[in-house]
Amino acid sequence: MIIKPSQVLVEEAKKEIESIDAKKAKKMLDNDEITLIDIRDIRELWRDGTVKNSIHIPRGMLEFWLDPQSSYYKEKKINNSKKMVLYCALGQRSALATKTLKEMGFENVAEISGGFEEIKKANFEIIEKIKK
Repeated sequence: MIIKPSQVLVEEAKKEIESIDAKKAKKMLDNDEITLIDIRDIRELWRDGTVKNSIHIPRGMLEFWLDPQSSYYKEKKINNSKKMVLYCALGQRSALATKTLKEMGFENVAEISGGFEEIKKANFEIIEKIKK
């Protein structure tokens, strides 16, 4: 059995999706043009914080929370009229997740290239995520 490397999957996804650099994403967020979605694991948010006004949807639940036919559907979790911009730690999970959302039929979706590392460099407001 031949396994396709995850990096190849990411590279293929990036050819099919829109990637936005962190500085452009910050301007779009400041202008209330996007819904910023943090798809990192909750432990990453507890450890590193998250972007103020972003929505946390864990990567493992993304498709289910956004699918109206799923028993896990989270009605009103996002504002469907704005572009959804996903980010993860380095831009790999978000690339795959963005491709999956496009395959589901979401058209107005993109990811931040470089992920949270680039977000921090672009001076987004990072807030602490408190354990509940």
